[in-house]
Amino acid sequence: MKLDPPLQQGILRQRYKRFFADVELASGDIITVHCPNTGSMKHCVVPGTACWFSLSDNPKRKLAGTLEITTTTLGHLAGVNTARPNQLAREAIAAGLIPELAGYPDVKTEVRYGNEKSRIDLLLSGNDKADCYVEVKNVTLEAGDGLITFPDAVTARGTKHLRELMAMVADGHRAVLLFCVQHSGAQRVAPADEIDPLYGKTLREAITAGVEVLTYGCRLSAQEIVLERRLAFDA
Repeated sequence: MKLDPPLQQGILRQRYKRFFADVELASGDIITVHCPNTGSMKHCVVPGTACWFSLSDNPKRKLAGTLEITTTTLGHLAGVNTARPNQLAREAIAAGLIPELAGYPDVKTEVRYGNEKSRIDLLLSGNDKADCYVEVKNVTLEAGDGLITFPDAVTARGTKHLRELMAMVADGHRAVLLFCVQHSGAQRVAPADEIDPLYGKTLREAITAGVEVLTYGCRLSAQEIVLERRLAFDA
């Protein structure tokens, strides 16, 4: 994903009321930007460290800036805009960077499905293959030694998505959970059992039921974010 114009750099001062962040510019001015992340952002909010934000020229927006990348507790970069992963996944699939999801000519987004009235992030179909339901999750919670975990807060919604994916497998479809790891220090991924044990338990049940887990890391910069490298997964 080319970022045009490139992201602007500043110093993160605080995140508050979940959706707001104050950023200090090189001039010393403080601006408030939108924080598009409903999670805890644990280890991703370190006051006084470098951050990067995008700017919109949409006059209808109350805040022109959007927080995109922060510096973590261990000094790595983390992509915190949870609106990015779906697009990153689509671009990576189109570019052949995720061979496990190759060979589907038709890609639809935000399709309603399942008994619990969910929306699947990506629905891949075509070439006489079984439809492939892909749920994409942004992963940023560092646990040390290259381990990045999910979720960073209790997620009833995420657990619901796992149930829906299991149901798709039972109906004869293919179901994939794609962890989009926007973290420069990522080497492997695991469920954050200490934060949401039910999610971890359900994830393991989903794997046993035939849901596939793919974990891919990203290259992060002010000019570009690219989902590009397969990471190990510790179930």
